[in-house]
Amino acid sequence: MAKKIRWGLVSTANINRRVIPALRASERGELVGISSRNRATGEAYAARWEIPRVFDGYEAMFASPDIDAVYISVPNHLHAPLSIAALEAGKAVLCEKPFALSLEEVDRVRETAARTGGVIAEAFMYRHHPQTKRIGEVVEGGRLGTLYSMRATFNFKINSPKNVRLVPEWGGGCLWDVGVYPISLAQYVMGAPPDVVLGRQWIGASGVDEHFVGQLHYKDGRAAQIICSFSSPWHTEAEILGSDGRLHVTRPFVGMEEAERRLTLIRADGGREEIPVPEEYLYQGEVEDIHDALLEGKPTYVTLEETRNHIHTALALYRSAAAGRPVELGELV
Repeated sequence: MAKKIRWGLVSTANINRRVIPALRASERGELVGISSRNRATGEAYAARWEIPRVFDGYEAMFASPDIDAVYISVPNHLHAPLSIAALEAGKAVLCEKPFALSLEEVDRVRETAARTGGVIAEAFMYRHHPQTKRIGEVVEGGRLGTLYSMRATFNFKINSPKNVRLVPEWGGGCLWDVGVYPISLAQYVMGAPPDVVLGRQWIGASGVDEHFVGQLHYKDGRAAQIICSFSSPWHTEAEILGSDGRLHVTRPFVGMEEAERRLTLIRADGGREEIPVPEEYLYQGEVEDIHDALLEGKPTYVTLEETRNHIHTALALYRSAAAGRPVELGELV
């Protein structure tokens, strides 16, 4: 493996603009190429972002000996198939969420990674950020006492009916797009996926869920609430409640302004404590995590088991919303 990991971008998706600075800031990586189904689109993108090489399609990039790792940011329905193709070609993969749209797809990716010895991780950038790790320290350190519940919200408004997030056959829907963040945070805070879920969705003219509310229930009585939407103004926050206090979190998932990231511990006696959040570029951690895996042999921070549980929980919520009843995760194999 080269001393610097040579990266390729799979697609010209808008989210790339957040990952490119992280790749260029890393001392262990470099951005080498862009791949697109349309050559002209790829060339225009490469010129705009000063990317040295344009590949004629994703397969050409996967076949190239000049690429070590790829960042997959195509529409949701292509995440698993292209991850498998990249792993088969010997590339490390940082795959945007949702990692897949079925448990069968997740398992095929896991099998491919195990068989090839490849490195792959779901791109939950917020999980690597110091703010999220501080949340874990507060909870695991017992500063909230006995943990009872949490809630997390991630909303933003889509104004264009042509947005790819609204295409049903491409894995559109707010739960898949932004709801998986609160699902992931709930799993991180609670230490496990839920046992039973209850979901309610509002389907828009697009045919996908444009507003979704979910309840996640655990055997020991703990619960989490998630809210996500494509039809309300941009908003994201979280709150975790325990017997000795509550933790309020601003910008738990996105928001590039570090000054806006705050953790406030409100104790049972009414006292308040602002917990400092170290500054770090939001997308830097997920890139360095792949570098750690490739150059130092470390396991990825977000495991494939966690990722499978993310997808499992989302699928159970969708089934619950469609059936109008609670769903046990054990109902989905």
